[in-house]
Amino acid sequence: MPRLYGLPPAHRGTSAQLGALYPFVVPAPLPSGSCYLGQEASGGLFCFDPWDCYGAGTLTNPNMVVLGQIGRGKSAFVKSFLWRQYLQGRQCWALDPKGEYGALAGAVGAVPLRLGPGLGLRLNPLDLGSHAQDQGHRGGGQVPGTGAGGVRSAHQRRSELLGALLASSLGRQLLPAERAAVDVALAATEALGAVPTLGQVAHELMSPGPGAARDLGTDVEGLRTDGRQVALELRRLVHGDLAGMFDGPSSPGAGLGQGMVVLDLSALYSSPALGLLMVCALGWLQSAMGGAGQDGTRRVVVADEAWAVLSHLPSARWLQATFKLARSYGVANVAVVHRASDLQAVGAEGSEQQRLAQGLLADAETRVVFGQAPGEAAQAAALLGLSHTEQLLVGRLPRGAALWLVGERRYLVRHMLSERERLLVDTDGAMRARAGGPGRAEEGTAGARG
Repeated sequence: MPRLYGLPPAHRGTSAQLGALYPFVVPAPLPSGSCYLGQEASGGLFCFDPWDCYGAGTLTNPNMVVLGQIGRGKSAFVKSFLWRQYLQGRQCWALDPKGEYGALAGAVGAVPLRLGPGLGLRLNPLDLGSHAQDQGHRGGGQVPGTGAGGVRSAHQRRSELLGALLASSLGRQLLPAERAAVDVALAATEALGAVPTLGQVAHELMSPGPGAARDLGTDVEGLRTDGRQVALELRRLVHGDLAGMFDGPSSPGAGLGQGMVVLDLSALYSSPALGLLMVCALGWLQSAMGGAGQDGTRRVVVADEAWAVLSHLPSARWLQATFKLARSYGVANVAVVHRASDLQAVGAEGSEQQRLAQGLLADAETRVVFGQAPGEAAQAAALLGLSHTEQLLVGRLPRGAALWLVGERRYLVRHMLSERERLLVDTDGAMRARAGGPGRAEEGTAGARG
């Protein structure tokens, strides 16, 4: 090629070669038409929808984990993401341990379901909904899942939930004799024909029948002895400090048909029973997912303060199982934690709890990392496989900015809020009021903290 004005000849290369020339490196855009979230560092719009990405082959599962230090915009993002998914016709469910999603529910005409002692709301975690119940009565109760042949029965799902609840409450794994006693007590309750309740299962454990004893090769007194410890622990949910919440059929007004369902658990936020409460509530929410893979509805399920579930080994196992079922149910799970160390502190170094928490990241191909304290950045890098540059970045991110890890792709995104969304996601209004005035909202994040 001839020289022009004394300049060296132009270089010719392929687009793949040119893509390696900094500063012209721009991540491949995600599927167009997705939910708009903000501005990518290159200047373009950033849009993301788990189902669009899954359909395009960018992701192999729709789950998401969100990490962020308090005050960096994590909560504002999660709420605005739910709001925008709702506007796209998704059904949105949120476990709200701190009572911060009320404004979001009110914006769509929904009333948060407040769960706590004496509040009058009952949820039956063993109620799998009319779809699964009808299938169970027709024989087998086959629903989408991961058991033999790709299905799990209604009995299996209830048994798994009961095992997680009891082991979490006892603080240990169930003994084989205890697990067998729970299983036959549940089967005896299901044989009555109605939707089983925790109280009925506790009664069957306390007063087992001779047929159940024969099935296990023991007598009635032996079976009662085998199940006594778990029966007494299950009684706590019926007559103890958690009485009135899970001890009977679900309240008539506690439906899941609305586009936005918020379970407010703030009445027990400071209680050691929060993890157990979240497992019960998640079980109730996910009981409706038996037909989710068949009814075409796409759902987003947010578990805020997910450390409360991960801190108990049986509950962590159960939560991981729900993440693995996401594709079968057509559900995008979103687990929200503050710090990378939350995933490390759930158990002793090298423990199964730590491995399960880390496995949760493997089952969530979308990781959204808001600003971390400098001391936390190294742990985040180790858990998420960040480069040295990315590690430095997450320790310096301003409020409202996050590093997105979407499969193998990386995006630096500044999340944007509309004027209406600012009112829905604001969680620090009380702090600004105490400071003597409403304060000036920052562009893009509207002063909303997470």
